[in-house]
Amino acid sequence: MQGPVSAISNEASVASERKGYVWGIALVAALGGLLFGYDWVVIGGAREFYEIYFHLTSASLVGWANSCALVGCLVGSLMAGSLADRLGRKPVLLVSAVLFAISSVLTGWASTFSSFIMWRVVGGVAIGLSSNVSPLYIAELSPSNLRGRLVSLNQFAIVVGILMAQIVNWLLARPVPEHTASDVLLQSWNVQYGWRWMFSALVVPAAIFTFASLWIPESPRWLVTRHRRENALLTLERVGGKKYAKAELAAIERALTTEQKATNHSWGELARPSVRRVVLLGMALAVLQQWTGINVLFNYAAEVYRNAGYKANDVFLNIVITGAINLIFTVMAMLMIDKVGRRKLMILGCIGIAVSHFLCAFAYRAGIGGIAVLTLTLSAIACYALTLAPVTWVLIAEIFPQRVRAQGVSISVSALWLASFALTYSFPILNRRLGTAWVFAAYGVICVLGCVLVATSVRETKGRSLEQIEAGVLDG
Repeated sequence: MQGPVSAISNEASVASERKGYVWGIALVAALGGLLFGYDWVVIGGAREFYEIYFHLTSASLVGWANSCALVGCLVGSLMAGSLADRLGRKPVLLVSAVLFAISSVLTGWASTFSSFIMWRVVGGVAIGLSSNVSPLYIAELSPSNLRGRLVSLNQFAIVVGILMAQIVNWLLARPVPEHTASDVLLQSWNVQYGWRWMFSALVVPAAIFTFASLWIPESPRWLVTRHRRENALLTLERVGGKKYAKAELAAIERALTTEQKATNHSWGELARPSVRRVVLLGMALAVLQQWTGINVLFNYAAEVYRNAGYKANDVFLNIVITGAINLIFTVMAMLMIDKVGRRKLMILGCIGIAVSHFLCAFAYRAGIGGIAVLTLTLSAIACYALTLAPVTWVLIAEIFPQRVRAQGVSISVSALWLASFALTYSFPILNRRLGTAWVFAAYGVICVLGCVLVATSVRETKGRSLEQIEAGVLDG
């Protein structure tokens, strides 16, 4: 197992003039993350209007409307691995872009609740595909010294998409007087048209993503698996020059040769003890990222802030503030991840989010609302954006051997969407039965357990090539 490691240890650094090309490719791929972030969070501002339009009153219907897209996310995620291996990374990104464009318009102009649900699920399929393939594609094209920042670019794009959705919601939602009669509210612009345009606005970046995806290269690692060596070499030369391309291509081919000797079927290799351990770790990290409870602060932000005493017209501004904090700390994460390292950031994030949740639970329990709850939720979001949000995606894209990377990422991200569905569907039910304080306390406990998991199970991958990481996995 020493061949790939020694070959890559002398990896040529990418010339500064070529970094622009690498960043350009990563930016296009990361547009999938931007669409993911927008589509994922737009519902947080639209929900109180479409719930009135569709006459949703029970906690189960509210939870289903907010979480149904996650069914599509799971389906898309389960499909992504095999599609990415069969068709390539680039075509899957293109398909997800088209699905984003179609579903956003048809969700926004759905006339019945059933059609709304159907198109939300289709949009979820697009999220499932892009959330798998965007970080996978970026990781496979990135030089090791840039990989953390470039894969984090996908999370940055997600956060930009989140903030875009929050700003669009804020701009489109017209002020409504407190205690407006239900029949008047039903006929208001917000309920009849506002939420529709909130969803439909996604078609613009989706169209940009569709056309930009036509011009990016295929992953060189995928090209090698399809015996298209010359195409792979050409892409690697554009990324880092001839010296870099030859060294990288040789390492990829040696790694694939080693894997093919170990097994003739990528799904069968998942059962190997060393690989199975990594798959379970990837799933656990994905679940942890969701069960920290941060997405509740995006999908149910209006409810969280109303429970803290904020009036309806203040809620949308608070939501935009959370998006701005999310963006600022994601940028900080991109600057830190290749310097501080993945493991340390994950541990610090779990601790910071846990403390914020416990204090937030105390504030709700003691009846302290307003600025205290806003500050503590912003603290939790800042810790999450700086650590678990980007680092989880980076680790999932890094830790699997090449031959099972697409399947490993697919399984991990599927676990993420299952966890997200459970979180999103259960919150309105738990909130009504237990109260907001106990719900946030439970999320805090999960963060503590996550800290233990990371401290005992996660190896540092900072500065190591994918082939070096793979050698460590297979050596177990």
